[in-house]
Amino acid sequence: MGYRDMDAPGRERRTEPSWPTVIATTVRLWLERHPIAVGRKTVRIRPLLALARAVEHAGTWPRKRVAALALAAGVLATGAGTAGLVLNHQPAAAQWGAVAALPAPVGPIAGAVHSQGAKIPLPVALTIPAIGVQTSLIDLGLTAAGALQVPPSTAVAGWYTGSPRPGAIGPAVIAGHIDSHVGPGVFFHLSQLRPGDHVYVRRADGTLAVFRVTAVQSYAKDEFPTLAVYGATPDAELRLITCGGTFDPQLGSYLNNTVVYAIQVSDGP
Repeated sequence: MGYRDMDAPGRERRTEPSWPTVIATTVRLWLERHPIAVGRKTVRIRPLLALARAVEHAGTWPRKRVAALALAAGVLATGAGTAGLVLNHQPAAAQWGAVAALPAPVGPIAGAVHSQGAKIPLPVALTIPAIGVQTSLIDLGLTAAGALQVPPSTAVAGWYTGSPRPGAIGPAVIAGHIDSHVGPGVFFHLSQLRPGDHVYVRRADGTLAVFRVTAVQSYAKDEFPTLAVYGATPDAELRLITCGGTFDPQLGSYLNNTVVYAIQVSDGP
């Protein structure tokens, strides 16, 4: 790469740039072409761009000053790139600090159901003490394409009405958002659940269906295990679903789904 200077009409003279200018130009081009994604936001590091441009066009500055600025631009760009990689490869929940746990809800605990045709009240609220979730539940159906609907708000979760009611035989399915451009969603910390954690679903009659987490899995969206999540089970179970994995700015979505598997228990912790 070289710069061109005109020293006479119709005649060009090529001059080789100094090594600090080469470094600065490289840094500038990298920053312009590789915005750093932080969570769901794509940002450009403006101070670094300004510094790189200053070094790039500082041909008349003293050599030591140019070299120092070029080195600073290179180090800062490297640090910013590393930070972006770290943020993009951490689970989303790790970027927002510790979870504020909640106490378990109070109310009569429903016993396990053994009959397929037992009448089960509708679910109205969800509490997950270990990750600080307390939300009302809305009804979710299917889209025209046959996919599970998502809640219209990131602040609430929804029960899929095509699945059993929580506490009935089979896998009840509850879905929620992980986040949006304004911040964390109701299931932002879902991937932090661990086997043994408890999930509480309050029902329309005031009773609580209590579930114990048995597994937390992450699946690529094109490898989603539909049968394992929605298929028949011999007991009353629960599935909690949200997005997860890496956020792809070009697609505008996460690449994975997080699924929590839980089974009903007859008492609390």
